[in-house]
Parts: sequence; structure tokens; C-alpha cells
Amino acid sequence: MSLPLTLAVILMEFVYLRGWYRLRKAIPHLLSAWRPAAFLSGLLALWVVVGSPLAAMDHHLLTAHMAQHLVLMTVSAPLILLSAPVIVLLNGLPKPLALLDYSPVRTIGCVVTHPVFCWIAGAATVIAWHTPALFELGMGHARWHDIEYACFFAAGLLFWWPVVQPWPSLATWPKWGVPLYLFLATLPCDALSAFLTFCGRVVYPHYLSMRQPFDISPLGDQECAGALMWVWVTFVYLAPAIAVTFQTLSPQRRALNAEVA
Repeated sequence: MSLPLTLAVILMEFVYLRGWYRLRKAIPHLLSAWRPAAFLSGLLALWVVVGSPLAAMDHHLLTAHMAQHLVLMTVSAPLILLSAPVIVLLNGLPKPLALLDYSPVRTIGCVVTHPVFCWIAGAATVIAWHTPALFELGMGHARWHDIEYACFFAAGLLFWWPVVQPWPSLATWPKWGVPLYLFLATLPCDALSAFLTFCGRVVYPHYLSMRQPFDISPLGDQECAGALMWVWVTFVYLAPAIAVTFQTLSPQRRALNAEVA
């Protein structure tokens, strides 16, 4: 178990709950109780795959390693964004919202939360860390392994930002762009997962030297990891895309858009 990560998670929970309480006290019913529940669930998912004893499984199974990445990017990150983390965490600090008073901070925020930047960050992180050179570097050095975790989590926060639009941020693109954004994001993941599943050789030498649990071969483990990524990404990305499409095409939405026009 990682003690530093555990302490960091506890500290983040304390700061968030402090900020949530202060906002609720100032403006009752501003933030529902499900938001801190989403934040705590996101941090718990992060801790389970990175800081708990289960984290060590990724050195023995590529499937476990792949599951870690998927949980960090598609479970922990969106749950935390749904909790409106920026406004709440800043209110939990001694000087709430002080950072937002600086123009450079706002400018950087606009750049890094732009949908194009967020899409590129998500796709580049997935592809780069699955190249054999970077993959072996992460598996062979604890510090680089931690950097790898941080990259996937940060990329997940950036990727889901334009989709979730955590309160109080405002959308900078039309709603119909969300399904296209998510559909295009499946393409690099599908290409990578298809390669891992059907290439017919072990891509990462690290797993050739490790004892495989459950009597699974390194190649079988790799094929399972590729299939897991393929199915997981398809459902997790396309489900919200379909939901947003139905919402956008609903009669109520079309009527509201007509009134605004």
C-alpha cells in the first residue's frame, strides 16, 4: 500500500468536504450531496488501482495494467469532474478563489480545456505510453511508473472536461460536438487494442520474464488486455455520445433552440 498516496487522498477529501460545506453554508442547496459522493468515489477508484495492494498486479498481467489505465481515465477522472472540483477545492483552501484572479491562470485554463487540446492530450497519452520504449521504462523504474499513472489521470481529467463541463465552467462548443468528439476518441484506442489483440506476438518483453498467474500465457494475457480496452472504450465513450445525441434531438431541446433563435 502506498502511504504517501493514501495520505494525499485523505487530504484531498478533507479539503473538498471543507469547501463543499463552506459553499453550502453560504448558498444552501447550491451543491447537492451527490457531488461529494462522486468526488470520494473518484478518489477511491484512483486509490484502488494505484495505491492499494491490487496495484502490484500490473507487473504480472498486462490485462491488470490496462485495467488500471482505463479506471484512471474513464472512471476516476469523470467522477471527480462531476463533483465540480475546481470551485469546491478552491473554497476549501485558506484563500478561496485567489488563483482565479490571475489573468495568466485564466488564459492557461482556457487553452488546456479547449476540446482540441483535450482530445489530443487523451489520445497522445494512450498511444505514447503504450509504445514499447515508454512502456518498458515505466515498468522498469518506480518513479517513471508514478509519472505514467499521473499522465493517465491528468489526461483523463482533460479528456472528459469538454464532455462533463464541470460547474461553473461554460461550454465553448455546440452540444452536437460531444458525440463527434467521443466517436473520434475511440479510433486511436480501437487501433491500439486491435494491434494488441491480433498482432500474434508479445509486444512488451517485460511480461515474458514474469511469472504469469492463472496459467495464462503472455500472448493470451496481451490479447485479453487488447479485448478489454476495445470493449470498455466502446461502451464508455459511445454510451454518453448516444445519450447526448438523444438529448440534443429531443422535441423539448429543439423547441428551446427554436425559441432562442
